[in-house]
Amino acid sequence: MTKAIKLLTALPHHQRERLMTLAREVYFPEDTRIFESGAHADRFWVVRSGAVSLDQRLNEVQRITVAGLGAGDLLGWSWLFPPYEWDFGAVAFTPVRAYEFDAATVLKVCEADTALGLSLVRCVAEVLAHRLEMTRGQLMEQYAIRRGFVL
Repeated sequence: MTKAIKLLTALPHHQRERLMTLAREVYFPEDTRIFESGAHADRFWVVRSGAVSLDQRLNEVQRITVAGLGAGDLLGWSWLFPPYEWDFGAVAFTPVRAYEFDAATVLKVCEADTALGLSLVRCVAEVLAHRLEMTRGQLMEQYAIRRGFVL
C-alpha cells in the first residue's frame, strides 16, 4: 500500500519555499461548501487546520462522503488535468484554515521551473495513488459486507 504523503513536506525545501510564495491564507467556516463537483477547477489548497469532507452527489438531494482530509492534506487536483472540473465536492466539516494556490499562476511557475513542476506532479500523483488505494479498500469492504463475507 502506498504511504499517505503531505504535499508541502514531500517537496524539497527550496521548491516548497518557492511554491509558498504563491500561497495565500484562507479560512472556511464550518459547513462552507468549498467547491462543487462539475464546477471549474482553478485553484487548490493545502489544509493547515480543520477537517474537510469530500463528497459525491448521488442525486439532487443526497450526497455521500467519500473521504476526509486534515492538516497537511492536498485539497483538489482537478486543476491539473483537463477538463479542469472538480470530480468531487468539498465542504468544511469543521472550521478550516488553508493555503490557497491559484492554478494558472502555479502552472506558469512550473513551466518556467521544470524541476518544481516535475516534483509537484509526482507529489500529486502519489496523493492520487494513495487515495485510489484507500477508495478501493473501502469499496472492497462494502462489497464484502453486502455479500456477507467476514472481514
